[in-house]
Amino acid sequence: MVEKLHEAGIKSEYAYAGGFASIVVSLISWLVSRGKKGDSKAQSDRWGIFIGHWAPTFFALGIALRLEEKK
Repeated sequence: MVEKLHEAGIKSEYAYAGGFASIVVSLISWLVSRGKKGDSKAQSDRWGIFIGHWAPTFFALGIALRLEEKK
């Protein structure tokens, strides 16, 4: 799978950027959800955590792509 992504031109830098972007989007979604009337704190936390879980996936993918680039 990682080899196919590498062959398609996906670079490790793109995955790292996606990881950092997901952290920012997680924070923004949490803040926006907190600002809405009617949304509970628990709902805001769930949105932030859901999107925040994407970051480790992107970072792991970035590491795998980096190893593929070194071959």
